[in-house]
Amino acid sequence: MMMNLFSIFEPSSSIFNLSMNWISTSLGLMFLPYLYWASPSRWLLLWSKIIQTLHKEFRALLQPSHFGSTILFVALFSLIMFNNFLGLLPYVFTSSSHMAMNLSLSLPLWLTIMLYGWIQHTKHMFAHLVPQGTPFLLMPFMVLIETISNIIRPGTLAVRLTANMIAGHLLLTLLGNNGPSLSLSILTFLIIAQILLLILEAAVAIIQSYVFAVLSTLYTSEIN
Repeated sequence: MMMNLFSIFEPSSSIFNLSMNWISTSLGLMFLPYLYWASPSRWLLLWSKIIQTLHKEFRALLQPSHFGSTILFVALFSLIMFNNFLGLLPYVFTSSSHMAMNLSLSLPLWLTIMLYGWIQHTKHMFAHLVPQGTPFLLMPFMVLIETISNIIRPGTLAVRLTANMIAGHLLLTLLGNNGPSLSLSILTFLIIAQILLLILEAAVAIIQSYVFAVLSTLYTSEIN
């Protein structure tokens, strides 16, 4: 039962299907020309408003000299949210529920931030390891704690996104597998519960992509 349950997160063993599964991650690029050439609509205006709001929020967290980097975090939010929503469709591979993809997003970003900070702002990075007002005897322990906290950041970003996406999909799968063996009244209640859970998962898809992008922005702002 456990193998069948978690098999929904496994890509096909076929080389062709394996590549096609991961290609779904970049399907959002196909809609970019539509955003530029399509006539204005409610959905397009709503998406433009969301992008502008995120740009203003990320710009407030970064230094004035790094305003251009908000494009990176807005694109990161868009990519994760698209893949989260794509995973809610039936028979679609959920790439954002895999550590392979999430670590591919968080680890290079974290390494770039750390290398830039230690090369360009070495004194500030050393000072950041010891919070202001720390007693002298606790300084070695604070350095160790802050170092471990910095090292595990890409892992926590990836694990948080992976766990939240897997949890919702498992609940939907459990409810769906028990449907054929239930009576009509219980089945009706089960369908309503699945619809409510699907709405909740849509909210989680937005929230988790926002959390990932905001935390990445905060990590970047710490090096200045």
